[in-house]
Amino acid sequence: MDNLTQLINKIKENDASLFHKDFLLTWDKSDDELKLVLDTADLLQAFYRKNLSARCFNSGLAVSQFRDNSNLDEGKSQIAHGETVRETSNMISFLTEIIGIRDDMFLGAGHTYMMEVGKALDDGFKEGVLPQRPGIINLQCDVDHPTQSMADLLHLKHWFGSLEHLRGKKIAMSWAYSPSYGKPLSVPQGIIGLMTRLGMEVVLAYPEGYGLIREVVERAGIQSDHSMGSFTIVNSMEEAFHEADIVYPKSWAPYHNMERRTTLLNNNDQAGLKELEKECLANNARFKNWECTEGMIQMTKDGNALYMHCLPADISGVSCQQGEVSASVFDKYRIATYKEAGFKPYIIASMMLTNRFEDPAGVLEKAALTARKL
Repeated sequence: MDNLTQLINKIKENDASLFHKDFLLTWDKSDDELKLVLDTADLLQAFYRKNLSARCFNSGLAVSQFRDNSNLDEGKSQIAHGETVRETSNMISFLTEIIGIRDDMFLGAGHTYMMEVGKALDDGFKEGVLPQRPGIINLQCDVDHPTQSMADLLHLKHWFGSLEHLRGKKIAMSWAYSPSYGKPLSVPQGIIGLMTRLGMEVVLAYPEGYGLIREVVERAGIQSDHSMGSFTIVNSMEEAFHEADIVYPKSWAPYHNMERRTTLLNNNDQAGLKELEKECLANNARFKNWECTEGMIQMTKDGNALYMHCLPADISGVSCQQGEVSASVFDKYRIATYKEAGFKPYIIASMMLTNRFEDPAGVLEKAALTARKL
């Protein structure tokens, strides 16, 4: 039995279904639904490596809506002329199968916006405006970053051999210094919101004042209890790294500053934003010692913990004068982090496939048979 057949059979044995289910938060999905995404991503990667076509759409669009000014600029879009979320959502969806949304700038708004889009699409489909109800994938919001955390989990699954082998492993999700401000909270929240479900020893570390959204932290604690793992919060990078199997040093903005930033953005207060940035950078500079150095890595288990990052990292002496990680540490784990990043396209493709097809294993099994006959 070859690898493709094994993976197809593994997916078939999973009774979970994500058919017509939006993927917004990992903690809204069951364990089996998460495994379905991971296994389908593995299968899609196997297709690619064997140069087999996994094409299953003959028409339709996938739309990316980036509401952080890197793509969709609301100051220039139809929204600025009075068009509502409902109208915008329907107008971009006539031929659309999937809508990927990134909305991480406004604390308290990103996830809410995605829910509003979902309701608008439900209404459009119900009233016969849309021939199909597009699925929604959260490409990053203010609360969670599921495509990143799921790619991180798939990386860990491959690195340690299985999800079961992650039980008991210590992962340090730590704040790290950055010479920039306003980095979203969704990466650390995504990590603690997912890894606490696996029976891992999850440690969240940050300087005083750099806390995350309270509800996400509380959920992480509950999930850790259910999985028979542990979840602790410390204010020391050294304590978090001690005997850790995995370290994830990543900068983020304090929750209360992100609240202020949201108010200032809503009011288009440019002077206030500049003053907030000045304050935040000065506060960050108090914690320049929160850097993943070779000395910090030596504190980890056998001095050889797996370093992870969502990329791009702030690399001291390379991308900035001083940042999240030293150049020597990043260079040591550079290939591993590239492989970590390489899982994300397959995770996104898996979320798309499992949303649009009721029997993803059957679809890919047929594609494999067709490809082998050509």
